[in-house]
Amino acid sequence: MKRRDRIKKRRQEHITKSKENSLQPRKEKPNETISSNSKMSFYEKNYKLLLIIPFALLVISLILIGVQTAQTGDFINKGISLKGGTTITILDPGLDYKEIRAALQAEFPLQEINTRKLEDAGRQAGIIIEASILPEDREQTEQLMSKVKELTGKQDRDLSTETIGAALGDAFFRQTMTAVLIAFLFMGIVVFLYFKSFVPSAAVILAAFSNIVVTIAILNVAGITIGTAGIAALLMLIGYSVDTDILLSTRILKRKEGTVYERTIDAMKTGLTMTGTTLVAVFIAFLVAESQVLMEIMMIIMIGLVVDLINTWIQNAGILRYYLERKGEK
Repeated sequence: MKRRDRIKKRRQEHITKSKENSLQPRKEKPNETISSNSKMSFYEKNYKLLLIIPFALLVISLILIGVQTAQTGDFINKGISLKGGTTITILDPGLDYKEIRAALQAEFPLQEINTRKLEDAGRQAGIIIEASILPEDREQTEQLMSKVKELTGKQDRDLSTETIGAALGDAFFRQTMTAVLIAFLFMGIVVFLYFKSFVPSAAVILAAFSNIVVTIAILNVAGITIGTAGIAALLMLIGYSVDTDILLSTRILKRKEGTVYERTIDAMKTGLTMTGTTLVAVFIAFLVAESQVLMEIMMIIMIGLVVDLINTWIQNAGILRYYLERKGEK
């Protein structure tokens, strides 16, 4: 009996000590303290300093666009559809548009020459030749037609020719720019109506503006021309930019649980997933696309999405955090 009592007493003492230990605060080990302090990321401590990056990019881009305008009279490298030229369509599935492009570029080195396939149900039905030779330049136009006939073995009746004069191309350009400005204006109105606060709304609009400006500057430096398809891609960029910026602003301003930094990280996880999947899809489309129009669109979207990462998660996030800290929210 005594032995049983001793065993029972020891079990009781062990249970009592376990309960007492569970109620006492756990002492942190030195490495645990270091781990908790390391959660203060570089971004969290230096977000104001990091704001220099997007603002410097914006200033440099504006300077580059200004230089481009002073040198060429246009703030972008206009494609044929925006500055005028000659387009020749030939219905013959056996023509190699790449060889024809190389031959025409060698013949007219000072002109912009593009060729692409004309497809019907996924199969090549012919080719389209675009040249920056204006219809006003009759001599060059006749030389182009003669060279195309020589390369393709076709006659006038086999060629469908369209010309866009400089005035008409300029009219197209003004109309597309008007469409971009109207889209930007209505986007700003909707953002202001949604947030009903100047600083968050202005931060979203600034991020979208920076995306467009920096992307155009990169295209200019790379020598990539922009046609009507490129303008459509810039319109799409406005939508992508506003999408991620509104996601960030809504998570930070509308939600109250957690700190501003924690809400920013939560929004970043979702936003980076969205942008990452889009970048992968666009990159694959760029690799497999054979149409010059599709390649132009995908190229501009890829550049714009990368620029959007900086403007959303450094610029906009930093402005919003500074704004809330000024209001007293941590």
